[in-house]
Amino acid sequence: MFTGIIETRGSIKSIERDGEAARVAIHCPNLDLSDVGLGDSIAVSGPCLTVVALHDEAFEVDVSVETLERTKLGNLGAGSTVNLEKALTLSDRLGGHLVTGHVDGLGHMIATEAAGEYQRFTIEIEQALKKYVATKGSISIDGVSLTVNSVSDNRFDLMLIPHTLEITTLGELGPGDPVNIEVDLVARYIERLHGAAE
Repeated sequence: MFTGIIETRGSIKSIERDGEAARVAIHCPNLDLSDVGLGDSIAVSGPCLTVVALHDEAFEVDVSVETLERTKLGNLGAGSTVNLEKALTLSDRLGGHLVTGHVDGLGHMIATEAAGEYQRFTIEIEQALKKYVATKGSISIDGVSLTVNSVSDNRFDLMLIPHTLEITTLGELGPGDPVNIEVDLVARYIERLHGAAE
């Protein structure tokens, strides 16, 4: 479980394909790995991945074919920048919202617009996900916990503050770029409970 509050950015050192899956090495000089062990989870631009090797200022993860196909990780290469967050502990502050690291699908940046020091993003998602997105609700974009400003059919707007643009990869995005989408966990469970009651 994660909060969607990104700790730092890292960069992909290498991707070694093994059939349809891949071993990915991530350089992360600003991420404290002293409390990370093999088998621990780290969210890499959204998807929750398991640490399979640790190095000085780097770690490795295995990425399944499912994750490569359902997320933008399959399109990244050596040198690509990624958002990093270690798994939540019970003593941590929940500064964002509960994020599972299970990506629901891909969205695409439609437009960006400066609003003073802020940046307004318009994201388009697949029709199947739009029912989970609500004005003032939470959503995770590339692992970042954000608040939805407005919704119109399968598009929604976000307003990003300078701090978020600076410390995450979101400031690098432009129109047409894909983004990993994780809808609000609560919305998914409400739908499940509603369906079970019918």
